[in-house]
Amino acid sequence: MGGVTESAGVGVIGGSGFYELLENTREVDIETPFGPPSDRYFLGEIGGVSVAFLPRHRRGHRFLPSEVNYRANIWGMKALGVRHVLSASAVGSLREEIKPLDIVVPDQLFDRTRARPSTFFGDGVVVHVGFADPFCSYVSKLIVAAGQEVGAAIHEGGTYVCIEGPQFSTRAESRVYRQFGFDVIGMTNLQEAKLAREAELCYATMALVTDYDVWYEGAEDVNLEQVLANVQRNVETAQAIVRRVVIALDGDRDCTCRHAVEHAITTPAELIPQATKDKLDLLIGNYIC
Repeated sequence: MGGVTESAGVGVIGGSGFYELLENTREVDIETPFGPPSDRYFLGEIGGVSVAFLPRHRRGHRFLPSEVNYRANIWGMKALGVRHVLSASAVGSLREEIKPLDIVVPDQLFDRTRARPSTFFGDGVVVHVGFADPFCSYVSKLIVAAGQEVGAAIHEGGTYVCIEGPQFSTRAESRVYRQFGFDVIGMTNLQEAKLAREAELCYATMALVTDYDVWYEGAEDVNLEQVLANVQRNVETAQAIVRRVVIALDGDRDCTCRHAVEHAITTPAELIPQATKDKLDLLIGNYIC
């Protein structure tokens, strides 16, 4: 959207602890066609690299997973010129070998959400982007390498099932998810990944394991106190990983993520309403007249 004068090369979405990594920090408001983002963007530097951080649930954790304005959040990153997005989020484990305080870098997603917008498009324009591999493999591999460098118990690959929430799973649901072969369960990454792909951003996530969900008889049932305590214990490791990844990223590297929309616009340009063209110029302006 016009009027954005600030810029950043890397975006980070996660809990409030991550803005502590930034040097020369300032806060920036971004207006989007989809309403306000979760919070102001924190802009600063890590190792000389320009970074934009956004607290997903707003400072003070005030938004439910279903209330987060994912479209505005990703749009703001795009408007700032971000090319790579690192996500961090709390998840439950569906595998005994994936323990609390481990980190999973998933390569697949399964959607169990119901009430969330998951696309920028519509209003006269149809776009079908490829989503077979929902996470950027380049960024994911850098996260794994950085995790190994800092001594984290990190798992490469796996399926993240995204549920609506805000309630945790029933025992029946948890058992079924295990039977389906899912590895971790969370409430936020599905929409971020879909929208990042539509915005042609390279997106990958650190799934920070806080608990065993409710399938595991050898541990207490998941509860908020346990989740928050383990999130806090994971923050320092996740910060160290983010710092290394930001410095290692090649901002000029080409990637299929950056061409996701190029051949995905189904509607002929002359049939797209001008108001929609104007609204979505940031996303499709390079591909239509």
